Amino acid sequence: MNATIYEVADRAGVSISTVSRALRHGGRISESTRTRVREAAEELNYLPNAAAQTLAGSAVRSLGIVLPHVQGTYYAQLAVGFERRASELDHSVVLLLVGPDADARPAVRRLAAQVDGLAFMAKSAADDSLVAEIARRRPTVTVARGQLPGLPAVQAESERAAADLTRHLVEHGRTRFAFVGPIDPGSDIAARYAGFTRALTEAGLEVPPNTDLPLDEDSGRALAHEMVADHLPHDAIVCGNDEVAAAVVYELQELGVDVPRDVAVVGWDDIRLARYLRPGLTTVAQPVAGLGALAAEHLHALLAGEDVVEMTVLPTYLVHRQSCGCDAPRPSPC
Repeated sequence: MNATIYEVADRAGVSISTVSRALRHGGRISESTRTRVREAAEELNYLPNAAAQTLAGSAVRSLGIVLPHVQGTYYAQLAVGFERRASELDHSVVLLLVGPDADARPAVRRLAAQVDGLAFMAKSAADDSLVAEIARRRPTVTVARGQLPGLPAVQAESERAAADLTRHLVEHGRTRFAFVGPIDPGSDIAARYAGFTRALTEAGLEVPPNTDLPLDEDSGRALAHEMVADHLPHDAIVCGNDEVAAAVVYELQELGVDVPRDVAVVGWDDIRLARYLRPGLTTVAQPVAGLGALAAEHLHALLAGEDVVEMTVLPTYLVHRQSCGCDAPRPSPC
């Protein structure tokens, strides 16, 4: 039985896209790597022929995506954007959900054996060492989870927008801030906290530690009750996503707190609910589905043996509504 391109990649210690480039004399690749790949192919008697390459080119290749969940809007939009673009590029998609307390390694390794390329869309779904391991065997892209050396990464601009959002609250006279969200090094939430910290430091205000809560509805409600019990220690809450922000707004008002007069609350993502909440939720809009779509495009390019830029950052912009203290909604690209 003939060896496969995956066996050649394993033997040479490179990705399958590198094997493809080395054997067809395409793409930017060092001569030492090209030689190593050729030697591995010869040792395994791997002899690609024109007919096989034509067949492989016409076959539907599958892409995998690894997520912590699809509850709420953010990850669902990421997955939809990825699947739609992959389908347009004639790829099938396999979705893997890995809970925060699960050992992701067995499931991710099984998925990697079934698909031609993988996108990792959350730091909580797989640690960096596992991503690096898979990247040695399959084309791999990371999304909104920080960049690993040598791997294409797709992110939305976070630090600058978070600083602008925080400055806007300072301009409204807010002085006692809280930041809600877990901070993993290199994650988009960490970048937002960095922007939040920078803006408060520039304003000469105290920088609080982050409130390390899951970004979900239950956490938002619990935080609102804790704030009321503690006599409203904050007058501005910067939330890691719109879901937790909406829950904070709703529950504070249920408890008799005036938003935004007593407490301003802002979110992130600009999900559909943000515009229908009362008061309307001030937030940062980011192209969530676009992140997923671009990840699919990068994997498609890698499978074709093309070079892909290591970091792509998509723009974000502030959307001012009433929850920050503004009188009327006014989207404002920044």
